[in-house]
Amino acid sequence: MIMNDLKYFFAYLLITGFVFAQGKKYKEDVEAIKSMCGCYEVSFKYTETFAPEVDYEKAYDYTSGALEWAEVIIDKKGEISIQHILLVGEGRVIKHWRQDWTYEDPTTFAFHKNNQWNFFEQEKKDIKGTWTQKVYQVDDSPRYAGTATWIHYDGKHFWESDNDSPLPRREYTKRDDYNVMRRGNRHEITNFGWVHEQDNKKILRTDGVEDVLIAEEKGFNTYTKVDDEKCKKAKEWWQANEAYWEMVNKKWDEVYDRKGSLKLAKTVDDKPMFMHLIPKEGVENENHVQKVFSEFVIE
Repeated sequence: MIMNDLKYFFAYLLITGFVFAQGKKYKEDVEAIKSMCGCYEVSFKYTETFAPEVDYEKAYDYTSGALEWAEVIIDKKGEISIQHILLVGEGRVIKHWRQDWTYEDPTTFAFHKNNQWNFFEQEKKDIKGTWTQKVYQVDDSPRYAGTATWIHYDGKHFWESDNDSPLPRREYTKRDDYNVMRRGNRHEITNFGWVHEQDNKKILRTDGVEDVLIAEEKGFNTYTKVDDEKCKKAKEWWQANEAYWEMVNKKWDEVYDRKGSLKLAKTVDDKPMFMHLIPKEGVENENHVQKVFSEFVIE
């Protein structure tokens, strides 16, 4: 009888310890994700490192910088959404990318090629303890998604995954020799802010044949935390425009509620979607947004 009681007692301690550890890990994950918010001086650096063809002409290195404001716009259990706003030049404000983080999320999507994505469900066994990062473009159309576990070890806090994406905007109108970027993404929290490190492959994808590697690329985007006051203009812009983009995202939620493919038109009247979604004076926003979606969502 005593032996049985001891077994139950030790089993209870084991289960309690496991639950406590899981709760502590989840809190560390949330803290790491939210620490990417605030005002940052950002440097964007990319360089091509390798190409299998000896006569390939290496692209010029890309370097840029800006101030960027990142703000939590959804904060609830198992779901954190962060909107990024750029400040460039003489205080020009640009709605930038959005990253949604969801815990043990069964739903995700993957880029295929030529403005087409596939939406599908992940196996339960593959998402235990993981966070899915879904990244969206300036108009909140899909970009890429990845699922992995946040690691907190030896004073380091990072998350990394591999996923296919469309061409980056810096090459979107300049390159036609590849149509898929396979991103190796690593987000690491540092004592000065955070770093988005990338190991990318530029791939030509054609149906029915094996993918062709065109070149490999290293990316290093450094986010250095600065006083929030420096991003005041970006914060004020988002406060003035958030309601409009909430309406746009409700429409996107309808589009994303699917299994299978999603195909978007690249342009309409020679303009990409983000240019059409700019609010127009004298036009009811909801009707305007509905019209844009009806023109761009092909299937």
